[in-house]
Amino acid sequence: QVHLVESGGGLVQAGGSLRLSCAASGRTFSSYIMGWFRQAPGKEREFVAAIKSSGIITYYADSVKGRFTISRDVAKNTVYLQMNSLKPEDTAVYYCAARSGAWNTIVVVRTTEYDYWGQGTQVTVSS
Repeated sequence: QVHLVESGGGLVQAGGSLRLSCAASGRTFSSYIMGWFRQAPGKEREFVAAIKSSGIITYYADSVKGRFTISRDVAKNTVYLQMNSLKPEDTAVYYCAARSGAWNTIVVVRTTEYDYWGQGTQVTVSS
């Protein structure tokens, strides 16, 4: 069982930065693939980034590549999403998720492939 709690959301101007955190409970946190997703009003939840259990291999949606960075601190049981050069279209509720299955870039983008979810944190980017 893994319990996830996101934090760090807020209101920021376009071009600004935010760092989201996802604190995880559970002794097997280090073995999970972690992902960040987001959901804007009236839209489906979409993939943002994922990181392998090793913390070395990452994968990003094209829309955030070069602007966002996912990382994890195993000692702190925490996953981060550093978001730079934010745009109004990045406005959404951001969720972290944990996956116990294997790493596959076709699979890790799917919401259905994750076992645990946090409650989400709101990010609003003003123009």
